[in-house]
Amino acid sequence: MSLRKPLMILLVLLLPLMAQAQLGGQRAFEFLNIPGNARLAALGGVNITSGWKDAAMVSANPALLNTDWDKQLVINRLGYFADIGQTSVVYARELKSGVWAASLSYLDYGDIQSFDNEGFLNGEFSIAEYAFAISHSRAFGPFRAGASLKLAVSDIAAFKASAMLFDLGGTFKHPEKDLTVGLAVKNLGVLLSDYTDDNNSLLPLDIQLGVTYKPQFMPFRFSVTARNLNRQNAVFFDPAGNSLVGQEEEPGFSEEIFRRLVFGSELIFSPNFQLRFAYNHLLRQELRLENVSGGAGFSFGFMMKIKRFEFSYARALYHTAGGSNTLQLGINTSGLIKKKN
Repeated sequence: MSLRKPLMILLVLLLPLMAQAQLGGQRAFEFLNIPGNARLAALGGVNITSGWKDAAMVSANPALLNTDWDKQLVINRLGYFADIGQTSVVYARELKSGVWAASLSYLDYGDIQSFDNEGFLNGEFSIAEYAFAISHSRAFGPFRAGASLKLAVSDIAAFKASAMLFDLGGTFKHPEKDLTVGLAVKNLGVLLSDYTDDNNSLLPLDIQLGVTYKPQFMPFRFSVTARNLNRQNAVFFDPAGNSLVGQEEEPGFSEEIFRRLVFGSELIFSPNFQLRFAYNHLLRQELRLENVSGGAGFSFGFMMKIKRFEFSYARALYHTAGGSNTLQLGINTSGLIKKKN
C-alpha cells in the first residue's frame, strides 16, 4: 500500500499544532520528556538515532525497534532530585507479525506535606505519573518505521489527568556505513480526562530530527539531534530582567538554533565497553546561574557488557544543586530458562 496518502494526512494534522505551539509551563505530561534510560541520559536527554542494540531506546524512537532486541529485558532506575525517582521496564519480542515491545515507566514524587491557608499541617499527599506503551516496527529495506501507542496518567493528590498518545518514528540506516538518520513525532494524541473540568492542558508534542555517524577508522560515534522543531520560539527570555542567568538582551538567531540541538558522542573501546558524553545547550542556558554553571548541560556515562548482562550508568548535570543518576540493567533472556527434556 502506498504511504503517500497517510503521510499527507499526518502532515495536515500536524500543521495547526506546529503553528500554535509555544514555550511555556502550560503542558501536562512533561514527565514523558524525562530521559528514562541510561543511554539517553548520557547522550544529553535527546537522541533518536543511537541504540540499535539497546531496547530501552524504544522510548526515544520506536523505529529503532529491531530484531536484535528479541527477548531483551531492560530495567532502569532514575534518581532525580529530592525524593523523586523513576523506574522503567522494557521487554521486546520478535513475533510472526514483526518486532514488538511493551514498556512501563513510573515516576514517584514521594510523600508531600499538605498545609491549609493558615499554615497548619493537614497531612500528606502523593504524586505519581506513569505511562504504559506498546510499540511495533517494520523494515522496508534500509528504512524502518515504528509507532508506539501510550496511555499516560498524571495523578496529583485529588486531581488526575489521562491521555492517549502516539510516538511515530522513521529511520534510514546506511547499508554499508555506520550512519543513521531519524525522524520522530512524539506525544501526538488526545486528552482522555483533565485535572479539572475548566482546565485545558496541552500535550508535550515534539518533533525531532537526528543523525548518528561513526567514521570508519575512528573509535568515536557522533550524534546531533534537533528538537522543538514544532515550536516557533525555543528561547525563554524575561524582558523584566528576572532571568537567573542575568540576561539583559534577548538572545539572537544563533541561540534559537543551538538551543534546539543536542550533541552526543560515544567512545567505543569494544562491543562490550564504551564511554558516552553529551552537551545540551538549552539546559545549560536555562539552568545555569549568572556566575557559576555547575556543569549544567553536560552529561556522561558508560556501558559494560558481560555475557548476557549489560550494565549502564549515566550522570546528567542540571544545576549547581546537583544532577541525576541513572542505572540500567539489560538482560538477554534467550535461553535463560532452559526447558527440561
